[in-house]
Amino acid sequence: MARSEATSGDEGLGDRVPFLARLEPEDRRALLALGRPLRYAPRSTVLRQDEPSTYVLVLLHGWTKVTAAAVNGYEALLALRGPGDIVGEAAALSGRPRTATVTSLEAVTAVAVDQERFTAFLAASSGATLSLLTLTTDRMHKGDQRRLENAALTVRERFAVLLLELARTHGSRTELGIELCVPLSKQELAGAIGASREMVQRLLKELREREVVLTGRRTLVILRPDILRRIGHQG
Repeated sequence: MARSEATSGDEGLGDRVPFLARLEPEDRRALLALGRPLRYAPRSTVLRQDEPSTYVLVLLHGWTKVTAAAVNGYEALLALRGPGDIVGEAAALSGRPRTATVTSLEAVTAVAVDQERFTAFLAASSGATLSLLTLTTDRMHKGDQRRLENAALTVRERFAVLLLELARTHGSRTELGIELCVPLSKQELAGAIGASREMVQRLLKELREREVVLTGRRTLVILRPDILRRIGHQG
C-alpha cells in the first residue's frame, strides 16, 4: 500500500507536525537519551485519565487514541497521536492528574521521560521549549476548530468531514480507494463527532448503499471522496 494521502502540512485528528519533528537534531537526541523504552500491545491503556502524572511519553512507533470520559460515561475521541508525538506533557508540567486517557490502537513503542528530567531538558533548551509551546498552540487551535465544526454542522456533515480528514492524514491509496490505516471502531468514530454509535452505524449503512465506502471489522475504504466533500460542503 502507498501511504498516505496526507502531506506534512495537513492537520487532522492526528495533529501534524509531531513534537520530535519540531526539534533540532541535537535536542531530539538529548530528549530520547533521557528516557527508558516501553512497549504496549494493541488496545492497551498507555496513560489513564485522573491518574497522577510522573512522566511524559514520546511515541516512536504505532498509533494511539486520546479520549476523555464525561461523568455520564460518554467517551469523546479527542485526538490521534502517533510516531514523533508527545503525550502526557500537560499533566507532567502542571503536576495535576491526567485529563485524558491514551490507548494504543496497535503495537506501540515509546520512550518514557521522568517529569524532573523533562522539565530540566526544557529549562536547558529554549528551542525545545518554544517547540512545545507552538505545538500546544496548534493543538488548541485544532480543538477550537473542531468545536466550531460541531456547533455549525449536522452529524451527517461532521461524519463526512471526519472521514475526509482521516483519509488525508491516515489514508493509504489502494486499487479500490483510500483505506484508513488507523483501526477505529464505530464507537471511536462516534466519539470523534459527538454522536452515538447507532447514528454512526446508520450513516455508514447509508454510505455503503450509495457505494461511497466499504467497511469491515475496524477497516474502512473510501471509494468516493467527492461525494463526502459534497456532504461536508468542502467543494
